Amino acid sequence: MTKGQGAYDLICIGGGSGGIATARRAAAHGARCAVIESDRLGGTCVNVGCVPKKVMWQAAHAAEVMERAGDYGFSGVSPRLDWGALVSARDAYIRRLNGIYERNLDKSEVDFISGYARFVDAHTVAVDGQHYQAERFVIATGGVPGRPGIPGGDLGIDSDGFFAMPDRPEKVAVVGAGYIAVELAGVLHQLGSDVSLVVRRERPLRSFDEAIQEAYVHSTTQHGPTLVNHFTPSGLEAAWGGYTLHAEDGRTLEGLDQVIWAVGRLANTDELGLEAAGVRTGDGGIIPVDPWQATNQPHIFALGDVTDNPYPLTPVAIAAGRRLADRVWGGHAERRLDYRDVPTVVFTHPPIGMVGMTEAEAREQHGDQVRIYQAGFVPMDFALAPAEAKQRSTMKLVCVGAEERVVGIHLFGVGSDEMLQGFAVALRMGATKADLDDTVAIHPTAAEELVTMT
Repeated sequence: MTKGQGAYDLICIGGGSGGIATARRAAAHGARCAVIESDRLGGTCVNVGCVPKKVMWQAAHAAEVMERAGDYGFSGVSPRLDWGALVSARDAYIRRLNGIYERNLDKSEVDFISGYARFVDAHTVAVDGQHYQAERFVIATGGVPGRPGIPGGDLGIDSDGFFAMPDRPEKVAVVGAGYIAVELAGVLHQLGSDVSLVVRRERPLRSFDEAIQEAYVHSTTQHGPTLVNHFTPSGLEAAWGGYTLHAEDGRTLEGLDQVIWAVGRLANTDELGLEAAGVRTGDGGIIPVDPWQATNQPHIFALGDVTDNPYPLTPVAIAAGRRLADRVWGGHAERRLDYRDVPTVVFTHPPIGMVGMTEAEAREQHGDQVRIYQAGFVPMDFALAPAEAKQRSTMKLVCVGAEERVVGIHLFGVGSDEMLQGFAVALRMGATKADLDDTVAIHPTAAEELVTMT
């Protein structure tokens, strides 16, 4: 297949996980497809998101385990981090993934077009002066980190810049209250930095169940990083002793080696020429879509972080794209992604996992039919640790109705990231509290708490 010859059945603009998954699935159904990407294949997740973040989390977790080695009788464990070696190994791993993505496109007979795509009309895009036509398009260009519009805001770095840091900062402020902020703050704290997690309100992770918010805040109080709340940045300045971050109320954080902005992401749509294709956008360049991922132009679809979907997660973009391809080219007329009960994990230390409704959401919808089960405990990982080092876990079930159908599962603690997947399946299948109670516990594990809760 020669690039640029004739029209494609599908062009995916954006070579991230969502765009690539859509094109490969459509090609498997016989469609002639191309992917256009201006940067490295794999998108945010592979290059400056989930994957390198998880590598850094694993490094931080290793440091945490080595720190607790003495609890189990080991002596002489004095780890010293070589940041440069860690970054070099991480980046080599990412480069291998970039190559795998390109080879997979080739195996699937999907053309890869390198460059920036811009719509010329509703069925044509231009890339470096070359025009490409398609019957349908998928826009999957993802998002870019935002920055606060304050004096000196450009002196800090964003989450992309975190992965370009040549050295570990000794003293750093991470500004933000969402996934990215708490994850980067946790990694740097575990790797030895003095970290302030700066939030504008009382606490971070405000979209999570209140029990999880409280558990996370309690953990930071006991184990770090330092939570600085009610701090609205008004300016950042460089001084001889390091950066100084100013708040609207007059407080300052001084002597900082680095400030990392994790204050949200913006849709990456500014340069796509969407007006030429007649595609409407909303606030911040977001592309509104219907339940079938279609824009206001029925032959142009969008998915992932560029849309108004409530779950800006890589597996969500992949799932939406594959279902789209199955429906349009695979003959599955009703195939689409159901955005209900999507499980998600935050890689804090320890991790957070959740699926389904929070207690507040359940009570708003079901009122006094809601029944809550909650447990707090110290997992066996810390059985031999001194009292001040013990890390508590929190688990919560949100149940509804006389049958106590489980509509929400919320976890904070060791292993939450791995145990949630199976319980998410149970929740989506309509499991009740009795179903969990009737399941024999695996002992001794943290997961058994979910089937022994009273």
